[in-house]
Amino acid sequence: MSNATAAAASAPAKKKRGGNTVLSRFLKSKLAILGFVILVLIILMAILAPVLATHDYKAVDPRVANLSPSAEHILGTDTYGRDIWSRLVYGARYSLLVGLVAQAFSIVLGIVLGSFAGYFGGITDNIILRFCDIFQAIPSALMAIVISQALGGGFLPTVIALAVGNMPMSVRMLRASMLSVREQEFVEAAKAIDCSSFRIMFRHVLPNSIAPIIITTSMGIGRMILESSSLSYLGLGIQDP
Repeated sequence: MSNATAAAASAPAKKKRGGNTVLSRFLKSKLAILGFVILVLIILMAILAPVLATHDYKAVDPRVANLSPSAEHILGTDTYGRDIWSRLVYGARYSLLVGLVAQAFSIVLGIVLGSFAGYFGGITDNIILRFCDIFQAIPSALMAIVISQALGGGFLPTVIALAVGNMPMSVRMLRASMLSVREQEFVEAAKAIDCSSFRIMFRHVLPNSIAPIIITTSMGIGRMILESSSLSYLGLGIQDP
């Protein structure tokens, strides 16, 4: 058997071993498995909220206000007599949705602006970075409060406020990654065969620069949920019921 044939025959095996290695590392980590199980349970709880809720989460009954946990009210009731467990499972829907949508919006803005800044450089880079400096001069939580106050409470204003406040970090991270990738040989080869700048940027450079963004996305969802709860506490985020 020739060397080329042997290499072709071993390629699928190597690919399969790589996938098995990632899975085996995941299965060996007890903390990773525990985190995955908790995440799945929370998502299922949000999806099955109508089934899991034992009462109407909007129902107010002062006669049963401030009850301790019992068989009828698993987690007790609040000061208005509303069932806390029912409100918790329905609230999980909004928390997860706000976190996912706000982070996705922030990442899309970061990818677009970071791609232009990192690939073209020059005056385009300076304008985008100065724009980010203006936003980063104000803490993200304070920026979210200002934007939410200007737009009013509700789901969409909360998403916009959180996304804009956290967007500069995504821009800078992607820009730094693209600055190193744009000098690689495959980019020079794409330029040599007269590929357009947009094709090179989004087809070749961006896919090879996106890894840091993927990592920060998973961590940013939790931060978005915490910030949205802070806005709600101040009367600016998603409000009752």
